[in-house]
Amino acid sequence: MIVKRASAERGYADHGWLRTHHSFSFAGYFDPRYMGWGNLRVINEDVIAPGTGFGMHGHRDMEIVTYVLSGTLAHRDSMGNSATIGAGEVQRMSAGRGVMHSEFSHAGGPTHLLQIWIEPRERGIDPGYEQKTFAAAAKRGRLLPIAVPPEQAAALGTGADAPVRIHADAALYAGLFDGAERATHPLAPGRLAYVHVVRGRLRINGMAFAGGDAAMVADEAALTLSDGEDAEVLLFDLAR
Repeated sequence: MIVKRASAERGYADHGWLRTHHSFSFAGYFDPRYMGWGNLRVINEDVIAPGTGFGMHGHRDMEIVTYVLSGTLAHRDSMGNSATIGAGEVQRMSAGRGVMHSEFSHAGGPTHLLQIWIEPRERGIDPGYEQKTFAAAAKRGRLLPIAVPPEQAAALGTGADAPVRIHADAALYAGLFDGAERATHPLAPGRLAYVHVVRGRLRINGMAFAGGDAAMVADEAALTLSDGEDAEVLLFDLAR
């Protein structure tokens, strides 16, 4: 079963300094049909105006992944991390038993990003931080694992394309597809999947999707991504 979640059906808010689309119920947007998918709880597509952002605020017991599409984000947190995150970079923050952080767009231009929350498999862990750059070439015509559980990360090694580690029963893959490029991702029995089309167009098991659309997947043995037109996608392999 593949259910299409159209881009235009997402929640939307324009706060002036922030324009945001919510794939699942979040803040002032509530739809009981879209509270998450498996252990995936949040996908917010944010465009943050230059020199503005989120002041210091707290999280706990959530794995937070930030995927920057354009611009540069400044990050500070109560663990002592101070970093900038640019296009092609992925940040993982494990909130664990509690963390404070702030995020601001640099003054040179807006920052366009996806912020993703995944429920952890264990509560109360130590907070943690990790940041990694993934070259576009590494994602070209394939599904590159960019965030996986520690045991899966260990099996993938520590090379340039090694993923960040999330403390959740979930794996996140990124891919770029154009023309004849295609990839197939097998799904183990009982697993869910969620495919978010970041931009462009492509087909998922023959169904057409465009930028902002998503596929909510259950009871499929595999997903094949094909017929891309300047497409960028994120694929989540999830626990129910």
